[in-house]
Amino acid sequence: MKIATIIGARPQFVKAAVISRVFATSRYIEEIIIHTGQHFDANMSDVFFEEMSIPKPHYNLDINGLGHGAMTGQMLEKIEEILIKENPDWVLVYGDTNSTIAGALAAKKLHIKVAHIEAGLRSFNMDMPEEINRILTDRISDILFCPTDKAIQNLKNEGFNNLDCTIVQSGDVMQDAALFYANEVREIPEKISDKFVLCTVHRAENTDDKDRLAGIFSALESLSKEIEIILPIHPRTKAKLNEIGYNFHSSNIHFIDPMGYLNMVYLLSNCSLVMTDSGGLQKEAYFFKKYCITMRDETEWVELIENGFNYLVGSDTGCILDTYKLLINKKEANFKSGLYGNGDSGNIILDTLLNRK
Repeated sequence: MKIATIIGARPQFVKAAVISRVFATSRYIEEIIIHTGQHFDANMSDVFFEEMSIPKPHYNLDINGLGHGAMTGQMLEKIEEILIKENPDWVLVYGDTNSTIAGALAAKKLHIKVAHIEAGLRSFNMDMPEEINRILTDRISDILFCPTDKAIQNLKNEGFNNLDCTIVQSGDVMQDAALFYANEVREIPEKISDKFVLCTVHRAENTDDKDRLAGIFSALESLSKEIEIILPIHPRTKAKLNEIGYNFHSSNIHFIDPMGYLNMVYLLSNCSLVMTDSGGLQKEAYFFKKYCITMRDETEWVELIENGFNYLVGSDTGCILDTYKLLINKKEANFKSGLYGNGDSGNIILDTLLNRK
């Protein structure tokens, strides 16, 4: 069985590492990796392939730095060319990026079966490009690998059980990665305090709105006077902060370059709290038993909110500060509740594909 895997963005590299390792154990699977180039610089791409032993992509399209339409359109065109040449049995896509929807569309128009990992997630905010990508990808997928029971319920609510597709509760591939790589952490070279907050900000809903971006960083600046904040800064965030005149030189925030996965695992393992607008980091905070403050108005990982591991604060400065005070010394909750499976998602995905004619 030949499977073409589409990747392009940082979180997808971690998931691809898990699945590629599992696929390599089967003599029945031939995997062709197509890297769209959506995340392209060394700190956001190359380092993942090196430290996680992801097989070198068979194709690297180098498509990045464009608007949504141009980026998705170019990816669709180039992926289609490769799929015609390779003629895979399945195309495997992850998550909710432009690479995801482009890969799924290219496959479906060529009558190639599509498997979507992280299917069924919903933030119910159609202003988010990720929400559009995930909904459309789900609708044209043949197998929907759902990380949670809530994701399955979302699909049933939308009538997917009446469609010609297979819905599978696979658990979360990121849980597999957290368990596998937990003992391979790499300490970051920067000197950090014994107690610090790990923070990331990169979502377009925050970076493209000057008021939201200012509200978030006003809170972070205030907090950085009492606790060290480590912030691996996304290139887009840095550019947007420059646009609003943010003074990096006078900031107390400890900005660092984007980290590889193993360095991020080190930071997650040692931080006191996570603050983010990232979908993946919300889950990883849970995997490493850390409370998370999510600087968004909604999240697709609703079970984290419902179980008290994650707190939505939007971009309101006061709400961010109040939630930090609530959580920074809060005693550990029951992080062993198994919300995302047992760390065997990769094997479930492999077995399902092999058993599907």
